[in-house]
Amino acid sequence: MSSQDVDLKKRRMLILATAGMGAVGAGFALVPFIKAMNPSARAKALGAPEEVDISKLEMGALLRAKWRGKVCWVVRRSEQTLKNLTPYTEHLADPNSEVPQQPEYCQNEYRSIKPEYFIAVGICTHLGCSPTYRPKVGTAALGGDNWHGGFFCACHGSKFDLAGRVYSGVPAPTNLVIPKHEYLTDSTIVIGKDGGAA
Repeated sequence: MSSQDVDLKKRRMLILATAGMGAVGAGFALVPFIKAMNPSARAKALGAPEEVDISKLEMGALLRAKWRGKVCWVVRRSEQTLKNLTPYTEHLADPNSEVPQQPEYCQNEYRSIKPEYFIAVGICTHLGCSPTYRPKVGTAALGGDNWHGGFFCACHGSKFDLAGRVYSGVPAPTNLVIPKHEYLTDSTIVIGKDGGAA
């Protein structure tokens, strides 16, 4: 065996060892870049369904929850509130919810799965302000006899009834958005999960 044969074997072994070490090093270097391409835990949480406990929600009260970084409302409506939703539809721009702002199972006069509970994204459809909850009927500043309670956006004066339907002649072009949701139990709602009607 000549010294040249020994040098070639050593060279091949060194080349293979160096290539192997380089591949392992490249793998370790790529791990952070590959992990960075996956959504973070925070990003996953922003789209995750949100469970809301409504067991202590009193009649006429509003509960706020966060889903996808947006405020969502849950309002418990009384029988009288539900009766007030029907007689004044001539003042509404889209009383039958023909513009798709809600899941199909909420395309009804109450815009909800269960009439007693109203669930909506609390963002005005005009420029994204957050309307205030104004449940008092007959408030003079909001229309007097034509106001049966609802939501008022102080940014530009848009008004919505207690089913989130927009009044005619206000800047907001469409009804409030109803997020997909389902009932886990009679006292727990999951916002962001599309389970359909109860």
